[in-house]
Amino acid sequence: MAGSVKNVAIIFGGKSVEHSVSINSAKNVFQYIDRDVYNPILIGVDRQGRWFQCDNFDSDIEIGSPLNMKLGDPGVIYSEEAPLFIDIVFPLIHGTTGEDGSIQGLLQMMGLPFVGTGSTGSALCMNKLLSKVILTENGIPNTPFLSFTKEQKGDIEFNEVKKELGLPFMVKAVNLGSSVGINKVTDKKSFDKALKDSFKYDREIIIEKFIQGREIECAIKGNVDPETSFPGEIIISDKYEFYSFDAKYVDEEAVTIEVPARLDDKIREDIRKACREAFIALKCEDYARVDIFLTKKGSFYINEINTIPGFTNASMFPMMWKHHGVSFTELISQLIGLAEKRYEILRDIETSYISKLDN
Repeated sequence: MAGSVKNVAIIFGGKSVEHSVSINSAKNVFQYIDRDVYNPILIGVDRQGRWFQCDNFDSDIEIGSPLNMKLGDPGVIYSEEAPLFIDIVFPLIHGTTGEDGSIQGLLQMMGLPFVGTGSTGSALCMNKLLSKVILTENGIPNTPFLSFTKEQKGDIEFNEVKKELGLPFMVKAVNLGSSVGINKVTDKKSFDKALKDSFKYDREIIIEKFIQGREIECAIKGNVDPETSFPGEIIISDKYEFYSFDAKYVDEEAVTIEVPARLDDKIREDIRKACREAFIALKCEDYARVDIFLTKKGSFYINEINTIPGFTNASMFPMMWKHHGVSFTELISQLIGLAEKRYEILRDIETSYISKLDN
C-alpha cells in the first residue's frame, strides 16, 4: 500500500464457541476503521482452525483464499494468490484460542505487532482460577470460590460446597467466555447438571459464591497510565437468573444498558480504581473490559477481565468510551496507536545474549 496507509489484518471467527460473536465484532471494526489511515485486510479462521483471506463477511470463511505462515518472516502472511504484507494485526477472536494467549503467542513468534494484551496477560485473564488467585494476592475484591479438576469430579460433594459458599452458587468452566459452560445451582439436581455441563467445556472448573447485585462494567485503555471509563450497567430482564449467553447475544429484549451507570461518586471512583489495579495486576495491555458485581450494600467484586471485549453494536466497551466523546472510529485508531507505541518500546529489548558458549 503506497503512502502512509497501513495494512491492518482483522482476524475473526476461530475455533471457539464464540465464533459468531467474533464475526459481528469484526464487522464493526471493518466498517468503522479510518480508511484514510488504515487498509483493513480480512482474515477469517474457520471452526476447524484453518485461516483464509476473505473479501467480506457474507459467505462461509472457507470460500476465501487459504493462508500459510512462516516463522521468522516478520510482517508477511502467505496466501495462494500473493504475500500479504501486514503492518499490524487486530485480533478479534473471542474465547478459546483468541483470548487465552494462543493467537497472541503465534503472532509474537511471527514477529507481527498486534492490538491487545500479549500471551501472558491473555492467558491469565482467560483462566478464571489464575486471575482470581492474582486478584486475591493483590487485595482486589473478587468472589469467594473453590476449584476442581475433572479428575476430582467424583469427590465434589454438594453439601460441602453448600456449607462453604451457601446457596445458590455458580459453577463455571475455567477457560471459557460469553457465559458458556456457566450454571446457577440451587439444589442437588441442578448441581449434578452444572458439573456435567461445565466439565464438557474444560477439564477444570471453579465454583463461586453467587452475588445478588447489579452487573457493572468498566472500560480501560492505555499502558503506562491506563484510563478508565465511567462504569456502565447491564440491567437484565427478570426472566433470566443471570447474564447468560442468550441474554447477551440472542434475546434483543433481555437487557437494558445504561451508560453511565447511576452510581454515587465514591462507589464509582472506588470501582474505577479497583478495575485499573486489576488491569495492571493481570498484565493487560492496550485495552480491556472489566466486569463487576455491585451489591445493594455497596460492596463490589471483580468478576472477570475480557482482554478482547465485544465490538458489536450492543457491546459495552465502545459505548462507554462514546460517553467520553470517543467515536467508534477514533477508538479503533487509539487502540492501534497504543499497540504501535508499545511495539516501539519492545524493539529496544535485547532478545539475544552472546556468551562463551557461542565460541
